[in-house]
Amino acid sequence: MGLIVAVCASPEKGMRKKNIGAGMLVANHGLEGDAHAGPWHRQVSLLAMESIQKMRALGLDVNPGDFAENITTEGIELTGLPVGTRLAIGPEAVGEVTQIGKACHSACEIRRLAGDCIMPREGIFVRILTGGPVKVGDRIEVLGAGNSFGG
Repeated sequence: MGLIVAVCASPEKGMRKKNIGAGMLVANHGLEGDAHAGPWHRQVSLLAMESIQKMRALGLDVNPGDFAENITTEGIELTGLPVGTRLAIGPEAVGEVTQIGKACHSACEIRRLAGDCIMPREGIFVRILTGGPVKVGDRIEVLGAGNSFGG
């Protein structure tokens, strides 16, 4: 079991996200009010605080949301979760892992500043199966494997 240390959103794609502290996860959509939400397989992005700490160790002043992740976690090994794993996110929401990592776009601000970005290797993406509120301090827990996402 892990904890949620930040809930982040941005009004536009291609920018760092701001920790808004709490939000609503909407089934088949993602985080309400976030530019990346919508009817696709990468509705919500997650990144571990442990990954952010790696970048801090390189001398970068980075915080939750700076890698454009929606939910920053602590105490859960995200990169070891196979596609199809279901997660309890907060008191009601359930997400299903659809993708591990992604290609970093050429205009990535972190890659430009640091020469590296961890989101392509250590970030994961989920689609929201069951919606519900989410806030800093909530639990995030592996429920097990669901039906593997096929698209």
